[in-house]
Amino acid sequence: MARAGSSLLVPLYRLLSIAPGKRLLVALGCLVGLTLIGTAGYMGIEGMGLLDAVFMTVITLSTVGYGEVVPLGTAGKLFSIVLITSGLGTVLYSLGAMAEFLLEGRLGGVLWRRSMMKSISVLREHVIVCGHGRLGRVVTDELRKSGVEVVVVDPRPELEAELVEAGVYHVIGSALEESVLESAGIARARAIVVTTPEDADTVFITMSARSLNASIAIHARAETDTGGRRLRMVGADQIISPYQLGGQRMANAIVRPEVVDFIELSVPGAGAEIDLEQVVIGADSRLDGCRVDEIANHVDLSVVALRRGAEPLRLRLDRHEMLRAGDRVVVVGEPEQMRRLSTLAKAGSEFP
Repeated sequence: MARAGSSLLVPLYRLLSIAPGKRLLVALGCLVGLTLIGTAGYMGIEGMGLLDAVFMTVITLSTVGYGEVVPLGTAGKLFSIVLITSGLGTVLYSLGAMAEFLLEGRLGGVLWRRSMMKSISVLREHVIVCGHGRLGRVVTDELRKSGVEVVVVDPRPELEAELVEAGVYHVIGSALEESVLESAGIARARAIVVTTPEDADTVFITMSARSLNASIAIHARAETDTGGRRLRMVGADQIISPYQLGGQRMANAIVRPEVVDFIELSVPGAGAEIDLEQVVIGADSRLDGCRVDEIANHVDLSVVALRRGAEPLRLRLDRHEMLRAGDRVVVVGEPEQMRRLSTLAKAGSEFP
């Protein structure tokens, strides 16, 4: 439902902000056209020079009443009447379009932001991404591909047009300020991703996030080993070093290419045939109380790992293991089978 609200904000923004600009361009084009027609008319009918013809056209269109540059003949007077009649409406339309562009454009932006902030205020279990740089963009895109609601926090106003075009909820402001995090709904968020490039800022944001939501999962970027240690001290749940991960992946692609191919399965949708995914067992679902081997009887996939509560991830499972609500099961199989298992893991589901 929230995603649908996000998609409706984009045409609203375009209607309120871009349309007045187009109308202003049309009005200015009409004014320029009338000025050219008037100048050419006075030059051809009354034999005026270019400057006198432009001046006569401008004072005629603006109706300031400075008087004629040269005495007008009958043809010149009739031309002036036509020019005033058509020009007055064009000038009034241009002034209205300009006022609309200045006032309605700003008002449209205010209304659109209010609508977006109202949508953010009702989000639950969303993810906040602090920073919309190269790393933040990738995180946001991957989360949205997986159907996760995202709120981006970034202090750069110039990014707003890009975020609006993509239909991404966002708050323009510094994540170093607690009020900005509160506007992003941190009290109701399930996770926050801090991608800021400076370790000092990342540590401060992590501390603020933990103080505002004690149960939120914090995933933080670390540029140095020292920054990583400090992030652990202040409560980050996961610490990622992009350069270290990238370097390790490149080295492993050379030394252990098959291992890297298998690891790529951990990115849902990266492979055309097989995915590696986790499924959470819902309370009162058909999988709640089901044995591991029973899953394979109804869905064509393999269970490879299980995490129960705060226990470590278990890779060797007894096929008679009973699944419980809240268990996180890691499975390998085709995407269609993954979707069927996810349906069965929801409350009230039944085996076909």
